[in-house]
Amino acid sequence: MIRSVNVIIAGRVQRVGYRHWVDRHARRMGLGGWVRNLQDGSVEAVFSGSAKKVQDMIELCFEGPSLAKVIDITASPAAPPTETGVILYRD
Repeated sequence: MIRSVNVIIAGRVQRVGYRHWVDRHARRMGLGGWVRNLQDGSVEAVFSGSAKKVQDMIELCFEGPSLAKVIDITASPAAPPTETGVILYRD
């Protein structure tokens, strides 16, 4: 079963390599979607793939790169991304 979620990651997640970290890990897991910075300092992403891999990625997002400090992650159902099989940066 394919699952797609929109996640908002709050905390110290900009200017610490967080988007690149998400991109690298999501690609390794074979997820589709995208990731971008938001003006309020949070990061938004869409992950699409098997329900287990999507859940694993959400949990992994709490770790982030070494300089990041994730305070909260909000996940909600999303439409599958139009770009499939790859995580793209969006600004």
